[in-house]
Amino acid sequence: MKLNYRRTFFIGLAFMSISAFWQLYDSIIPLILKNTFNIGDTWAGAIMAVDNVLALFMLPLFGALSDRVDTRIGKRMPFIIGGTVAAVIAMVLLPVADNVVSLPLFVIVLLFTLVSMATYRSPAVALMPDVTPKPLRSQANGIINLMGALGAIFSLALISILVPHTGKPDYLPIFATVAGLMVVAVTVLFFTIREKNIATEMEKYEEPEEKQDTKVAGAKMEPAVKRSFIFLLASIFFWFFSYNAVTTAFSKYAQDFLGIPGGGFANSLMLATVAAVVAFIPAGFLAAKIGRKKTILGGITLLVVCFAIAAAFTAYTPFLNILLIFIGFGWASINVNSYPMVVEMAKGSDVGRFTGYYYTASMSAQILTPVLSGFFLEFVGYRTLFPYSVFFMAIALLTMSQVKHGDSKADTPTSKIEMLDVDA
Repeated sequence: MKLNYRRTFFIGLAFMSISAFWQLYDSIIPLILKNTFNIGDTWAGAIMAVDNVLALFMLPLFGALSDRVDTRIGKRMPFIIGGTVAAVIAMVLLPVADNVVSLPLFVIVLLFTLVSMATYRSPAVALMPDVTPKPLRSQANGIINLMGALGAIFSLALISILVPHTGKPDYLPIFATVAGLMVVAVTVLFFTIREKNIATEMEKYEEPEEKQDTKVAGAKMEPAVKRSFIFLLASIFFWFFSYNAVTTAFSKYAQDFLGIPGGGFANSLMLATVAAVVAFIPAGFLAAKIGRKKTILGGITLLVVCFAIAAAFTAYTPFLNILLIFIGFGWASINVNSYPMVVEMAKGSDVGRFTGYYYTASMSAQILTPVLSGFFLEFVGYRTLFPYSVFFMAIALLTMSQVKHGDSKADTPTSKIEMLDVDA
């Protein structure tokens, strides 16, 4: 049994389009809120958290809905196509609202865009396991994540090239180009992946129901394992609380505090993104040798040091780019190993429920931290951004040190691409 790389590449186009949008959203929307509509950082943080609030209930809802439908073109494809069409139409209106300086129009269009994106993220992610045999899903997910990184880099490159250094920028060309990428990606996906035919083909790889894992769901955790699990969820919450504060505010921080003109901040973010992609494989191999916990602790420590050094900068320096590369390495060390630790503590068919715990911890942090960090940015000053992140990352270091279970048990995977198997 071999992975169909061509098929997996085409499936990854959906996630590439999603990642391209979210990178654009995280980079440009804070600038529009601040520079066009003069919205304070606290309220801007609340607005930036709306997508995570929606995700808490919409991702499971539309994932479950796509499980139940059965159409001529498959289960997931109707959601992917419909969601993409709606999102593309709405997102192109965002820079229009910015250009005409209409806050009501901007808010309405932004909400419609976020709802549209939420309707098809879960179906898009679920398409891969639908059409990939179970033993090959780790390798496939590695390719999916690489495709997502390419989408993010695409948006950052556009921002770097098209955002002017002076004057009010017109973001319409950037949004239109990303929208075009999304349309092309999903169109190619539709014409190359016959979901229903492939799903039928996959049935022969499925084990008979009676041979599948029969461990009882909901089995009670041992007290020691439960303690580790609680500390692990707390760690996930705190490192997202730290890291997401930086990613949400960096574009404003770079322009207004560090003095990086136009879209120059995107070049720095690209370095961090590329570094994270490069670090996926070594982070996985390192975890196989020394354990997931030690690898994560190393990543957290690296981020604490880098954030602390970054806090000392009051203007742009090329050394910041070196720091961002190390930040990318640190985040990859955490991200590639944390989700496997969560499901390592699950009992058989509880994996889905434990995945829900992971998302609850991470998304809760991403809902709260833009608001709290935005409050400090607005009422104390921009110098608070990195000390804020150091503080919460240090708490994550303390809580993670108390985790005693969920470490690596398997041997080093034979396929290097399997090391890229991180949460999509």
